[in-house]
This record gives sequence, structure tokens and C-alpha cells, in this order.
Amino acid sequence: MLLDSAGIWFRSYYALPESLTAPDGTPVNAVRGFCDMLAKLLTERTPGRIVACLDNDWRPDFRVRALPSYKAHRVAEPAPETGTTADGTAGTDASEEAVPDTLEPQVPVILDLLAALGIDTAEAEGHEADDVIATLVAREDTDPIEVITGDRDLFQLVRESPTTCRVVYIGGGLAKAQDYGPVELAARYELPTENAGRAYAEMAMLRGDPSDGLPGVAGIGEKTAAKLITRFGSLTELRAAVDAGDQGLTKRNREKLSEAADYLDAAPTVVNTVSEAPVTHSLPSDALPRGTSPSSAGLATAVDLDRVRGLQQEWGLGSTVDRLLDALRG
Repeated sequence: MLLDSAGIWFRSYYALPESLTAPDGTPVNAVRGFCDMLAKLLTERTPGRIVACLDNDWRPDFRVRALPSYKAHRVAEPAPETGTTADGTAGTDASEEAVPDTLEPQVPVILDLLAALGIDTAEAEGHEADDVIATLVAREDTDPIEVITGDRDLFQLVRESPTTCRVVYIGGGLAKAQDYGPVELAARYELPTENAGRAYAEMAMLRGDPSDGLPGVAGIGEKTAAKLITRFGSLTELRAAVDAGDQGLTKRNREKLSEAADYLDAAPTVVNTVSEAPVTHSLPSDALPRGTSPSSAGLATAVDLDRVRGLQQEWGLGSTVDRLLDALRG
């Protein structure tokens, strides 16, 4: 199981009230939501291996160079004055993501809990969590894979072989999770089953995605994009048909696609995930720390129970951590 971690803690933050606080008054709504979702995933989907995948760079340079509008609307406001601040530290970096003030301090708590629980995390220098997930999918040739995410971009990873990869979409919450493999994805978007993941990515390039700063091709919506990719087989073949004046394309669509040539040159670099990112892991094994050990109150030895209990008390996480520990006991 591969977790799109930032997506989960962002959704948890907005789903739960900030009135959920630690003893010192610090909001812990994202921490509680993240842990509760993780406990449910472990209980209901019973993975044998798990990796919490992280953004090393939420807006990588190689994507911004290709398309400067990529996530530009999410960049934090610069500091009032450039250079160093009064205490000698640097001002806001131009590529820093705008994160709610009450969410930012909760992220280290989540990471501390994952470490204490013996759950592996992974990241790749200069890359997003999407690229970490794509790389781990590309490397896996033993076990079936489930990707847990609220980001439709990762639909491109569905596959049947050498092992299955399914994307569990939680954009509407875990209770309304949608489980996609190639067949389900093809049916949902009217794409060819045999290459549903790639076809979805290329459809998305045509359609665009305002949430990521992708303009898409003006006048071509999702249904038309799906029909074009299905008919011509790939974005490359579609663009070749445009250049050749293929009469199978309407004049309007040929003109729209021609006008968007510069964008379509850049879009694959932005939309396609990287499958050979330099992924590093926090632990030597991604095995879920289930099992029993007398020294760990029924938990696997990888779990630092004293540390977990310390974090539970410090941050007032009570039953949230208890449920997570119960899920690990299996």
C-alpha cells in the first residue's frame, strides 16, 4: 500500500475542526484525521507492506521550467521585504507552498508517529510524492499494489501486470472511496482498457486541470478529449493527425489543437509521473509492523511503544492512537 501522505493530511485538516487540540491548545485535527484514516485502511484493507510517500519538492523545477503556471496559484505570498529577516533568517522562498498556519506544525507530529510506529516513509530529492509512488510501482514485481490518494493524476498508474496496481481515490473521503483498476478507469472515462492509465494522463493533458495550473486545450472538454485519445491512440498520434490535416478531425478541433501546440509540448513533462526518481526510504523494510512480541504489548518489535505513548500524551491523541495501535495488532 502506497500512501499519498500530504494529500491525506490536507484532507484531514479541512475535514475536521481546529477545536481538536493538544493540551497546550495546538490544533491536532490533521494528526487525528490522518491517524484515523490510516487505522481504517490497515483494518479494512489489511496490507502486508506500506510506504507513506512524501513530497521532497511540491513544485519541482523541471515541471515549472516546462510550464511556469504549474501550481503557481499555490505559492505562498512572499515576505514583505526581500533578503533576511530581523533575526537573520531568510525570507519566504519563492517556491514555498502556501500551507495553513495551523497545519504546518502538525506535519512533524505525523512523521514522528509514523517513525515510532515503524512505518516506512519515502521521498525523492527534487520530486513530488506522485513520482515516488510511480517509481515504487514501476519497481514492484511481487505484490499487488494499492495507491491511496485524493489526486486523480495518479490514475495513470493503474495496470494489470507484472502485478496489479489499483488506485483507491479518496477525494470524497474514505467512506466514499472509489477503487480503480484499468477496467473501472476505462469505463468511467470511456477510454481503452488496454492502456487506460496512459490514456487517462493524455486525456488530462487535453482537458487541463485548473487546480494544478494546467490550462488544457481551449474548447476541448473531458468527453471530447477522451474521444480523441481513444480514436487516435495517443497524444503523439493525435498531434501527427493535426499536422497532416487529417479529415477525421473537425476543423475546429484541428485549429484548437494547433493553437495549443506550445502547451502540448510542455504538458507531458508536467502530467506524466517520473518512474525512475531517486527514492530513499526511512527504514530498511516496508513490511507493515504487525505481529506479536511480549516486549511490545502485542505489537511488532519495530514499534517503539514508549515513544508512541509519549507522543499520544504530549499531543492529546487519546483514542486516535489507541485505534491505530489496535489496527497494527491485527
